[in-house]
Amino acid sequence: MTVSELAHGVPLLAATPVAWYGAAANQLDVLLVDHANCEKKAASTALGLMFSYADDSSLGLALARLAREELRHYEQVVALMGRLGVSYARLSPSRYAGGLRTLMRNHEPDRRLDLLLVGALIEARSAERFHGLLPHLPAEIATFYQGLAAAEARHMNLYERLAIDYATREGLDWVARLQVLAECEADLITRPDTEFRFHSGPPP
Repeated sequence: MTVSELAHGVPLLAATPVAWYGAAANQLDVLLVDHANCEKKAASTALGLMFSYADDSSLGLALARLAREELRHYEQVVALMGRLGVSYARLSPSRYAGGLRTLMRNHEPDRRLDLLLVGALIEARSAERFHGLLPHLPAEIATFYQGLAAAEARHMNLYERLAIDYATREGLDWVARLQVLAECEADLITRPDTEFRFHSGPPP
């Protein structure tokens, strides 16, 4: 299935390997801590876009709402960690975001398109993983993650819409570009990983 066939849905080219879910069930502390980190990074990404493209008020308002929701999710994860007795710990970043950044273009208008498309891919993967994790989690975490799956899908739709609108205005081929980025994303998510993270590949 190609990205063009998924143009109005979750733009993922590969499903999360089953082995990753098994690793998550055995490392709930790491899952929650890295999830909290991901929520902070998501808010930071939205704020970064707002500052980079401050002249676009429509983009800024949409991303301000998204950033508030990401920060609220961070607060909720930290509260959940407190109830479960999970201590916050420093974790090294996964290869996922760095791997996607290697394909990011630095010149405009391509840079903005890439940022928006990568945002859509990350949110789509998060939604898929939240949903897929439900059968593997204790009830309190599963209930929380069920709500997050729907929120991440909304965020994916927002980034995708912003990317399509921008590409249309600038005459850019967003479908072809998304295909390239999605292929990289699928490789990162299916290739064995030495460290478990929320966006890592399966264990070796």
